Amino acid sequence: MSGHVARHRTLNGPARRSIGTRALSGLLLAALGAAGFGSKGVFAKFLYAAGWDFESVLAVRSMLALPLVWGWALRRVGPRSLLRAPPGAILGAAAAGVLCYYVGALLDFYALTLIAASIERVLLFAYPSMVVVLFSAIHREWPARRVVAALVLTYLGILMVVTGLDLGVLRGNLAGAGLVLGCALTSAIYYVATDHWTRSIGSIAFTLYALTAAALCLGAHVLVRHGGPTPVWNPHTAWLMAGIVVFATVLPMLSMAEGVMRVGVQRAAVVSSVGPPTTILLGAWLLGERLSAPQWLGVAAIVAGILVLEVLPARAPGPAPD
Repeated sequence: MSGHVARHRTLNGPARRSIGTRALSGLLLAALGAAGFGSKGVFAKFLYAAGWDFESVLAVRSMLALPLVWGWALRRVGPRSLLRAPPGAILGAAAAGVLCYYVGALLDFYALTLIAASIERVLLFAYPSMVVVLFSAIHREWPARRVVAALVLTYLGILMVVTGLDLGVLRGNLAGAGLVLGCALTSAIYYVATDHWTRSIGSIAFTLYALTAAALCLGAHVLVRHGGPTPVWNPHTAWLMAGIVVFATVLPMLSMAEGVMRVGVQRAAVVSSVGPPTTILLGAWLLGERLSAPQWLGVAAIVAGILVLEVLPARAPGPAPD
C-alpha cells in the first residue's frame, strides 16, 4: 500500500509541477502581450514626431504585420483548416475586422495625434464594459447589480481621466477621448462577433481573415487618400516601425494567444489589465506625459471596474483585440 502511494506521488509530482509551470508561463505570456500592446501608442507618437502621418503608420504597420500573422496561422492550423472555413463565417470575420481593425484603428491612431498615449490606452480599456452592455441588449437581460456597479465605476473613472476635474483638461481631451471611445465600441462589437463566429471558424482563422480584410481596406484607403503611404524613411524611423510591428503588434498577439491557451480567457484577461499602467509608465519615461491626481484616481477606478467585469463567470470579455 505504501509503495503504491509512493509511486502515485512520484508520478503525480512532476505532473503537478508541470501544470503549475504551464499556468505561470501562460500568465507571464499574457502579461508580456498586454505590455507589448501597451507600447503601441509610444511607438506611434515617436513616428508622428519623425514626420509620419497617422494613416501611413497604421497602413504600413498592417501590411508588414500581415505576412507574419499568416505564417503563424499556417503553422498553427495549416492551409486546409483555413480553406475549409464556412464562407459565411469568413464574411463575418472580414466584416468584424473592417469595423475594428480598419475603422476603429483609424479612430484610435488619429486620437493619438490629439491626446496622450497614457490616456488613450486607459480609455481603450472601456471596451469590456461595452461588451457587457451589448450582450445585455442582445439577450434583453438587465445586468446584475454587481455588473451595474462595475459599469458605474468604469465610467466614473473615464470621466475622471478625461476631465481631471479641470475644464481646461476636458477641452484638451474631449475630441481625442471621443475617438478612442468610438474605437473601444468597435472592439466591443468585434468581441460579440468573435463570440458568434469562432464556433464555426475557429479563433485563429477568424483573426486571420479579420486582419486581412482590414489590411486590404487600409491599403485602399491610403491609395485613395494619398496615392499610397507617405512615410519618412531613415534608420531611426525604420527601427521605430520595426518596433511597432514586432514588439507592439505581432509578438503581443502571439504571446496573448499562447497565454489564453495555457490559462484560459478569463485569467489572461485579468492579467491584461497591466496594459494601461505599462503605457502610463512608458509615456512618463519616454514622452514626458504626466497624469494629475484625479486622473490617477480615474485610472484606478477603470482598472477596478474592468477587473470586476473580467472575473465574472459568464461571458467575461477577453483581452482587447488590439
